[in-house]
Amino acid sequence: MAPISIRGLTKRYGNVLAVNNLSIDAIQGEILGFLGLNGAGKTTTIRILLDLLRPSSGNAIILGHDCQKDGLQARLNIGYLPGEMGIYSDLTGREVLDLLARLNAQMIDKERRRELQERLEFPESDLRRRLREYSTGMKRKLGLIQAFQSDPQLLILDEPTEGLDPLMQESFYKLLVDVKQRGRTVFMSSHVLSEVERVCDRIALVRKGELVLLSSMEELRKLAARQVRIFFSEDVPVAAGLPQGSEIVETGPHSWNLKVEGPLGPLLRALETLPVQDMEIEEAKLEDVILKYYRDGKQ
Repeated sequence: MAPISIRGLTKRYGNVLAVNNLSIDAIQGEILGFLGLNGAGKTTTIRILLDLLRPSSGNAIILGHDCQKDGLQARLNIGYLPGEMGIYSDLTGREVLDLLARLNAQMIDKERRRELQERLEFPESDLRRRLREYSTGMKRKLGLIQAFQSDPQLLILDEPTEGLDPLMQESFYKLLVDVKQRGRTVFMSSHVLSEVERVCDRIALVRKGELVLLSSMEELRKLAARQVRIFFSEDVPVAAGLPQGSEIVETGPHSWNLKVEGPLGPLLRALETLPVQDMEIEEAKLEDVILKYYRDGKQ
């Protein structure tokens, strides 16, 4: 049973098509990055999963329960972090955690809550303060605690590190590793590509409401060209016969800069008879692939 199963999901606002025939399955125990520019349909999709919006067509299933027909059961085992913590500002942090725990109808392990507070450096004194006194980072940490405190089977996180300082980001990444090791599934929207590259197992990329890429991180890196710089012991003219997938970008004194797609073996064989002195290889970056999919509307 897939933690999330989305089939043919479509949402229209009049003539505006926010989500178009979207189909995605999350795999148990994975961290799935849900990517897209602003207006790509990410938040609309998340709101449909939570039954805050109804789709125009298609359906979404969470842990075997239809998100619209059986929404209460679908949400019972979800930890959700919204992009904005829209809640009464006159409540204290503790009152927020207790209120959301009661709404979720799940038993909260007080020891787990204390552990989360410690890991996110959120002392009891902060829980006694009212939300109107919270900084953006404090609200984010409180949101993470409420999402994780019931140890849910599925976590849906919308821009989870927004407003967190670098040390808290590291604490959050370690928290993700822990929940993944326990077999939990994370569906995570993010704009921070370095973060996605670090923590996600797969990514789903949406563009104008449509899924344009669903790939593991390993396969994704193969889609982008690597930068290869070759140093020679003497000047070497660029000769014809470079293997397919290897393209000269620039030449200099005793050096070539190449863009290489696919395996490096054919290039290495082509260089065997040349006076190669050294070689630098820069691995493909996730953002190179992502930007390619946004620039090319045919992708």
